[in-house]
Amino acid sequence: MKSSRLVSIFLRSLLIQASFNFWRMQNLGFVYALIPFIRLLNRDRGRTQELLVRHLQLFNSHPYMTGPILGSVVHIEEENLKKQSIQNEDAGTLKNALCGPYAAIGDSFFWGAYRPLSALAGVLLAVHESVAAPLIAFCMYNSVALWVRWKGFTEGYRLGKMGIDFVRRLDLLGKARKIRWISLSFLALLAAFIASKDVAVSLVPLVRIGMKIGVLFCILLCFWAVKKGVSPAHILYGMVVIVFLLCTVK
Repeated sequence: MKSSRLVSIFLRSLLIQASFNFWRMQNLGFVYALIPFIRLLNRDRGRTQELLVRHLQLFNSHPYMTGPILGSVVHIEEENLKKQSIQNEDAGTLKNALCGPYAAIGDSFFWGAYRPLSALAGVLLAVHESVAAPLIAFCMYNSVALWVRWKGFTEGYRLGKMGIDFVRRLDLLGKARKIRWISLSFLALLAAFIASKDVAVSLVPLVRIGMKIGVLFCILLCFWAVKKGVSPAHILYGMVVIVFLLCTVK
């Protein structure tokens, strides 16, 4: 398939949530992305109808993880077209098998880990009065999301059914755990900075050194809590309470 047609399919996949419905979730968006491929059928009504019926079924996954699925489906459907075969259950079976696990992976990494990290990085820059904070946070988050979507789509198209290997190599669940640790460190730094911002100028050097030691202690405390199995959500709420107390104590 021509690279321009593949790019068109990928760009259309960015709108997979635009027609989300409670009947079959993302099915319309998925078929919309496949339209450049459907045009290859040259108005063959039988094949077009069979393909539409197959891909208008229920489909729901994390939007950023649909790229690998879509790439593999296009590869399978293209091979089916070359074989001049109408019946092809492999593409539908692959979609149903991968949409659930990929949704869980995407939710854990993007919603549960990387988006909070990007937001914390933006807030940390904002309290340092950086005017570029919103742009940096925006680029930090979307650059990774777009790379996963594009690379997943191209690898899925190249490998077909074996496109799942790309997602396995990414190890997004393992990276999500590490990112949560980094987020807790950022939160500890943010808490220490906000608490000391208004009074830092008037503090004697010895007290300033003590506050830096306190920041390091907060970071180590977060790491210790995670290692002991304390829920990251509880640690975050605890840090919010600490920030509130430090900001109210003069």
